[in-house]
Amino acid sequence: MAAGPDALSLFAAIGLSEPKARETLKNEALSALLREAVTQAQGILGPTVDKATGTLLYNVASRLKDQKRLRFLVGCITSRKILTDLQLSAALEYVRSHPLDPIDMADFEHECGVGVVVTPEQIEEAVEAAINKHRAELLSERYRFNMGLLMGEARSSLRWADGKSIKNEVDLQVLHLLGPKTEADLEKKQKAGKAKPAEVERQQKAVEENGGVTLETKSLMEQLRGEALKFHKPGENYKTEGYVITPHTMALMKQHLEITGGQVRTRFPPEPNGILHIGHAKAINFNFGYAKANGGVCFLRYDDTNPEKEEEKYFTAIREMVEWLGYKPHAVTHASDYFDQLYAWAMELIQRGHAYVCHQRVEEIKGHNPPPSPWRDRPVEESLLLFQGMKKGKFEEGEATLRMKLVMEDGKLDPVAYRIKYTPHHRTGDRWCIYPTYDYTHCLCDSVEHITHSLCTKEFQARRSSYFWLCNALGVYCPVQWEYGRLNLLYTVVSKRKIIRLVEAGAVRDWDDPRLFTLTALRRRGFPPEAINNFCARVGVTVAQTTMEPHLLEACVREVLNECAPRAMAVLEPLRVTITNFPTEKALEVLVPNFPADETKGFHKVPFQATIYIEHSDFREVMDKGYKRLAPGQPVGLRHAGYIIAVQNVIKDAGGQVMELEVTCTKSNSVEKPKAFIHWVSDPLVCEVRLYEQLFLHKNPEDPAEVPAGFLSDLNPLGSPLPLHLEGPGCWVSRVPGAQPLSSAALPWLLGEPGAQPLSSAPLPWLLGEPGAQPLSSAPLPWLLGEPGAQPLSSAPLPWLLGEPGAQPLSSAALP
Repeated sequence: MAAGPDALSLFAAIGLSEPKARETLKNEALSALLREAVTQAQGILGPTVDKATGTLLYNVASRLKDQKRLRFLVGCITSRKILTDLQLSAALEYVRSHPLDPIDMADFEHECGVGVVVTPEQIEEAVEAAINKHRAELLSERYRFNMGLLMGEARSSLRWADGKSIKNEVDLQVLHLLGPKTEADLEKKQKAGKAKPAEVERQQKAVEENGGVTLETKSLMEQLRGEALKFHKPGENYKTEGYVITPHTMALMKQHLEITGGQVRTRFPPEPNGILHIGHAKAINFNFGYAKANGGVCFLRYDDTNPEKEEEKYFTAIREMVEWLGYKPHAVTHASDYFDQLYAWAMELIQRGHAYVCHQRVEEIKGHNPPPSPWRDRPVEESLLLFQGMKKGKFEEGEATLRMKLVMEDGKLDPVAYRIKYTPHHRTGDRWCIYPTYDYTHCLCDSVEHITHSLCTKEFQARRSSYFWLCNALGVYCPVQWEYGRLNLLYTVVSKRKIIRLVEAGAVRDWDDPRLFTLTALRRRGFPPEAINNFCARVGVTVAQTTMEPHLLEACVREVLNECAPRAMAVLEPLRVTITNFPTEKALEVLVPNFPADETKGFHKVPFQATIYIEHSDFREVMDKGYKRLAPGQPVGLRHAGYIIAVQNVIKDAGGQVMELEVTCTKSNSVEKPKAFIHWVSDPLVCEVRLYEQLFLHKNPEDPAEVPAGFLSDLNPLGSPLPLHLEGPGCWVSRVPGAQPLSSAALPWLLGEPGAQPLSSAPLPWLLGEPGAQPLSSAPLPWLLGEPGAQPLSSAPLPWLLGEPGAQPLSSAALP
């Protein structure tokens, strides 16, 4: 709209300044509504409109969602029924909550305070009551008291009172009670400094390391409960912006509430064509979490409409992962449960003139600007016969599709509703040769299950209008689709298609390779499910896509393990140390806390003798500036042992490599405290551990700008597992469900107890998880206890090493 003199003068007539009027004209939708409102008002009041009325007209034009109510509300303003912005807010809420005609005028006027007069005496009494209630605090805190509290309480008893009048009365009565402000009143109040808990400090550090991404500190339930997300309440779908209201909406909503009882209903609808990944963990937490936080239920619905890619193992794995994360579906359903109903609705859609059979090939309708279909206007009867022919197998694949007559938000024209696939379905067999698409199936399955909140990732926002259109075109209950941002991690890929390529190329073993970020891989790696849920809560329920560093997920894992995983000392790169003046001939027993941060959780004993092993990296022949560990002339303490060691002699091999240290020890209470304490082992178990580097070299292996040759060219040559000697800090192990915890009584060799026989140092294939190996049961393992005649293990992986559901971690050392 041009900023002509007529438009400017029209808006100036209601009191808008010239800059405000020009700014309004830039918004064509707003200026058109405002022009209509002002024209209507001038037709009733004449060419001059007072500024108060003009402000109300501007506010109604800028805030009204349902434009068909504009004439009604302008009439209420010009007839002096609505006099204040407070009344206008109530009127806007009323018409939003009552979308259908006719409006009950008596109820409307009651809810909007029409005709209600609040006298100065009433305001005076309400303010006086609020001040008397807080009199003691007012006299104590004087003008530092929160006066907003007084105004809020006065307003709560006088809903339609003018806010400015209440404030003036509060100021007057407070001045009368306290007198004028003194110099002490004018001094700025000192803010009490809050000591930040260690947890908050850790989170803030994580934020800094992640380039300023704000991590939520609230629990997931706090983020999802009640009004936190500003979602609609069950049965109030029509209050959502963009929701399409039809003459049948309110009747369908009433029927919906009778079925659900006003309960929140969500669903998690994965395609069973691959294993879930870390991004799905956010979706699971959001869908199941929102229902749980608001007393509702969540369905697990398999979107099994593509039989070519679906396998039974994926169905099983998906449900396992949902339950592993701690959620139980209200019901497990399949899109295929509704194939008959979906077909009947497709026939009805054709009969109503909203769909047609098309013979354009897939290649013709791909891309941003495909040509319109020449069959779009074919007769309804012809499309019905052809669609029945598609169902009976009279066409080849790709020869015919059923398309819906609509334009989607992204400009896509007439999306496909049904296509032909001569592939047996895992549940329905050969009964169907036509299968519905996501665009057709998604909203209708939601409708059948009476979902209240259809939560989708942001890329489905372009399908929201088609979601509403299809339900309304068929006259069925229409849920509301809400979108949230995807969760991605750097240095990995999560696309199912790309993971399959990694498996086929031999870059990873399978979907559960510990270097991947599928949920089965994270479970095998030993990540506790609580840590993954905590990570999703930290990321928060964001609308924008979130891409995080893997170390932030690992930080959540450490937090959980610190609370539940008993610690054990271990050395990965051992350096032999001989204590030449060891105080006894026999080994000493040292008490080591299971949880160093909480010694009330108990201790375990470890041997301490003249020969120990430390990490090779904990010793240097030449000290650098800032180096605090063991070196000639710089002693260190041995953790938990109560001794300090000092280097006397460095033994090397022919190539000059340090092979052994000879040291002396001194009681720690008799010498100056050393700069550092290091971990160590004595009489240790020898075994093989697999350490994994990140799978890719670049942060975004799928980005052609970073990796022009494609993600398969970006594989990290150090990403393959490296065999290492065990016993090091921070390791932990899990076990099979139902198995008894591994204690020092059951496995003396694991804890290095006196007299226990260590395993040989030969490679242990059962630690490597070789393909085809059968998992061990939770029955007693006689070979672990060194029983006579026990047979050695096969190459089966130990389930407790793989972090299976319910497994309790053993120690803090991760065995990938």
